[in-house]
Amino acid sequence: MSIKSLLTKTASLFNKPPTSNDTTCTTLFPPVDPLIDGPGCDQACSTCTLEYPKSFSIDEDDPLYGQVTGWATHVLVATGKTDWTRDVEDEKGSLTEALVKKVKVGPENGRMMLSASNMPLPHLKESIVGNGTATGEGGHGRRHKDDAPTTVLILPSFTVVTNVRPSDARFLISQFINPSPTTSTPLSPPCPVPAPNPTAEPTLTINHLTSHPSPHAYLILLCSQATRDKRCGISAPLLRREFERQLRPPGLYRALDDERPGGVGIYFISHVGGHKYAANVMVYRKEQGQAIWLARVRPSDCEGIVRFTVLQGKVVRPEWHLRGGFDRGRELVSW
Repeated sequence: MSIKSLLTKTASLFNKPPTSNDTTCTTLFPPVDPLIDGPGCDQACSTCTLEYPKSFSIDEDDPLYGQVTGWATHVLVATGKTDWTRDVEDEKGSLTEALVKKVKVGPENGRMMLSASNMPLPHLKESIVGNGTATGEGGHGRRHKDDAPTTVLILPSFTVVTNVRPSDARFLISQFINPSPTTSTPLSPPCPVPAPNPTAEPTLTINHLTSHPSPHAYLILLCSQATRDKRCGISAPLLRREFERQLRPPGLYRALDDERPGGVGIYFISHVGGHKYAANVMVYRKEQGQAIWLARVRPSDCEGIVRFTVLQGKVVRPEWHLRGGFDRGRELVSW
């Protein structure tokens, strides 16, 4: 048996569907409890001054929980932009186009959710501006340089793959995405094998692609795609400002070019669905093996999301905010 076949077979053993998805909005993740978390834990922030425009209207009637389509891996592609063509796979010459339209065989370990993101392109890393965008790349619909390299972040493994070109799409899937743990992979293998050098930062180079762990402990993903819905273009910058305000005092904020270990990265991403419930916010927690997908988020909700959701895995008003997610530690999903 070849090494590649062995890796694929081994990965499949740990990517089995969860044993149960019989969850509710209050059982997948614990709600905050005033008796435990203190009086007012379920209240909006009183010091937040940012507000959406009065014309910002969303659906307030639909039940949210359990309506999202399940995913196995979530792949973020760096573009240096905060808005994109309506369908990111229509970005000519891009890796997103290659992954959707050029590759005949998709991932073997389940559905891949694909998002364009404002992570900087390799040649623009030195030109990050204050709004979280690489200078000169704020628009959408521009043609990419032919086969230009970019960076990819694979979740939930928090794996960064660098120097990825559109022509590498098939190789990226077979060598990095297929062996990657998924949303249904148990958090700890039954018989973990210790790394030869636990203190070393593990890297893997295959051909010209190099992978390494993301330094962030948590990620906050904000849909910013105004070409899909202007509410996303309005809400994302305001939420980023308020999240940054909440994260800076405890030293948790990480800018796009900040490689310090730990902390919280905030990325803008393309359409994930449910824009009528804007704003959509996805919180990934690396060590805990969780993703918590929230909606109907306003700036005044950011304090509670940081304090309870990001840092503790709890949800404020889950019946109003929680769309779904997964918990690999308990082998539970919302779908």
